[in-house]
Amino acid sequence: MNTNKNQPVAVEFIKENSNFLRGTIASELGNEVTGSISENDTQISKFHGIYQQDDRDLRKERSKQKLEPLYSFMIRARVPGGICTPEQWLAIDDMADRYANGSIRITTRQAFQFHGVIKKNLKPTIAAINQQLMDTIAACGDVNRNVMCTANPELSSIHYRVYQDAKAISDHLTPQTSAYHEIWIDGEKVKSESKTDHEPIYGKTYLPRKFKIAVVIPPDNDVDVLAHDLGFIAIIENHELVGYNVTVGGGMGTTHGDSSTFPLLAHTLGFCTPDQVLLVAENTVKIQRDHGDRTNRKHARFKYTVDDHGIDWLRGQLSDHMGQPLLAAKKIEFTHNGDRFGWRKNLDGSWNHTLFIANGRVKDDGMNSLRTALREIAQIHQGNFRLTANQNLIIAQVPDSAKNQIDQLLGLYKINQQVSLTRQLSMACVALPTCSLAMAEAERYLPELINQIDGLQQKHHISNRGIMIRMTGCPNGCARPFIAEIGFVGKALGRYNMYLGGKPDGTRLNQLYLENITESDILKQLDDIFSHYAKDAISNESFGDFVIRAQYVSAVTHGKQVHLKWVES
Repeated sequence: MNTNKNQPVAVEFIKENSNFLRGTIASELGNEVTGSISENDTQISKFHGIYQQDDRDLRKERSKQKLEPLYSFMIRARVPGGICTPEQWLAIDDMADRYANGSIRITTRQAFQFHGVIKKNLKPTIAAINQQLMDTIAACGDVNRNVMCTANPELSSIHYRVYQDAKAISDHLTPQTSAYHEIWIDGEKVKSESKTDHEPIYGKTYLPRKFKIAVVIPPDNDVDVLAHDLGFIAIIENHELVGYNVTVGGGMGTTHGDSSTFPLLAHTLGFCTPDQVLLVAENTVKIQRDHGDRTNRKHARFKYTVDDHGIDWLRGQLSDHMGQPLLAAKKIEFTHNGDRFGWRKNLDGSWNHTLFIANGRVKDDGMNSLRTALREIAQIHQGNFRLTANQNLIIAQVPDSAKNQIDQLLGLYKINQQVSLTRQLSMACVALPTCSLAMAEAERYLPELINQIDGLQQKHHISNRGIMIRMTGCPNGCARPFIAEIGFVGKALGRYNMYLGGKPDGTRLNQLYLENITESDILKQLDDIFSHYAKDAISNESFGDFVIRAQYVSAVTHGKQVHLKWVES
């Protein structure tokens, strides 16, 4: 722990001394004595899209046998805007067996994750990803992460134009170090650091913490744009993209018991034209680079920089950096932040089919042949695939002539899409057994809990009302639980904090309702609240709005209120 408030935290020195993200990763890869890499290189490897993990289910048993933990690595492949080709999908599918644990995971940020990659397979896996014109650099670490984009907008005619802006932001903010290709793709070794490597945007120490960007097309808010450090909200006039509202200062992560940490929704800063997008993105990142807190990792996200200094300060800083102010923001409205399932026709006459994928896990098991079905579809599909921010998959740009064939394959492999509205809106992080931060289950447990919640909704005759439920194994917020109508955040094994009151369009945080409760507590509370909701909800009133009107929680206006249990005055 850093005891000197003016002293940068240790990771800042690790970054500065890493020789532009090299560290000693290359030599560590050749160390066959251990399945792990050193602590310093673990920090640097995150910038290359890698997290070192171990199987926590086996920790005690291996310790008894005097064995080191069963180390493996998670590799995350960036997919800007969530679009990939059928060829890329087939390659990812092949890698899942060749190098990983036989599953593909679609993340809450429209990226791919592999789990269970052992150290000797790190380099071949990353090389294979790059062969498919994807990469893992900046998928993790203190840099801009995968840039998200609305996956299936109602105004499909302009989706590709907006997607191109998201891709351009991603390309522009990708670290320039040659270390990535040198280590993973057998690039030519750098001979002169000063001559070859230079980070014009990030500098030698990169950002104080991770940075997240999303681009969205109203009325959908499927990317939860206000949960991001920087957001671009497309403004459409007369079916043309005229620019973007710019939002700043959102973020989800907190720490249990630390009131100085809290989630925040972004503020609207102003409006920019399409040709200003890269200028806004670059200079916002530079402001965070120069003013973000490098002495306290828990206070280092951009949301705290904005909250501490104020929106007017940031507006002035950006104006000075750009040499011109942003224009006044335009009026926008969000109506929805989930995915729209099944077949939907595009304006060009083609079709998109959105598939529900429980918590983003694509695999074959005794109950499910989803991975095989998608492999078969990828072999005939002539359009593209879109990973959604809700961990689902869109089979996009399907011609009329191919619809029946895709339906037949889904039927052949018994891919059941008849799931409840609440299950469609559910989302969970990976959590146990691999995530080192997890305090409780999430991905493995949420489907079972949803079964019981579905039963309660049926009991009270409210199954026709989808309720957004999100669960994480810790308070870092990877599944954005603090926006959900019902959020569960892991506190310990089998115990969760329960939050209520998010808005279904993603524009309001929820508030702590009960702390450190078990499944039986959860179900008892929801049974009572659902009974009340069924009897007293007004027409079309969402569950999140109802629990505020009924005074179970209050309407949160600032993240500091999220962890305060509402008490009637």
